[in-house]
Amino acid sequence: MRKKKWVSPFLENEDRYLIDTFKTEKIDKPVYIEIGMGMGDFICESAFLNPGIFYIGLEREETCVARAIKKAQEKELENFRVMLKDADLLEELFDQNSVDLIYLHFSDPWPKKRNHKRRLTYMPFLKKYEKILKDQGIIVFKTDNEAFYDDSLEYFSQSSFRLLEADRNYYVEGEPMTAYQEKFVAEGKPIFYAKYKIDKV
Repeated sequence: MRKKKWVSPFLENEDRYLIDTFKTEKIDKPVYIEIGMGMGDFICESAFLNPGIFYIGLEREETCVARAIKKAQEKELENFRVMLKDADLLEELFDQNSVDLIYLHFSDPWPKKRNHKRRLTYMPFLKKYEKILKDQGIIVFKTDNEAFYDDSLEYFSQSSFRLLEADRNYYVEGEPMTAYQEKFVAEGKPIFYAKYKIDKV
């Protein structure tokens, strides 16, 4: 995404929604994070509809972060924060056993085999998720790429996560959607979905 001129000054002066780490936060609500939140359509709408849950979006593109914050400002969200960070840093950003649910929505499928290690469902990332999730923590995974989906199911099958649900044509009426999901649904393309739980005890 091309960076807009207003983005850097906007983020430099943002002191409400933009945070560097979650370690010092004192939250008495379940914590849900979206890794690669894009422009925040899904997570901001989810936070608006579910005030009893605290949402954190991770995104490495500055323009996406700025647009998500603007949406949060418009909705006057109290239960939302965003990090301008890469998923590689998860273990530095979150304490162990501090997250209730992780959303992986339409992340880059990295189709070439030499790039598979960059996938957010690849085993090193699953190990990171296992550490920051609480016992019985959940991962929700969605993609439009069937090959990526099939590979990801295989990755998960070799991990400590247990499959709860899987659907190759996922749709729930009224559920918040990412911008990508709205586009794919409008075009009649299938959404590939899986839900997993971690049993630590």
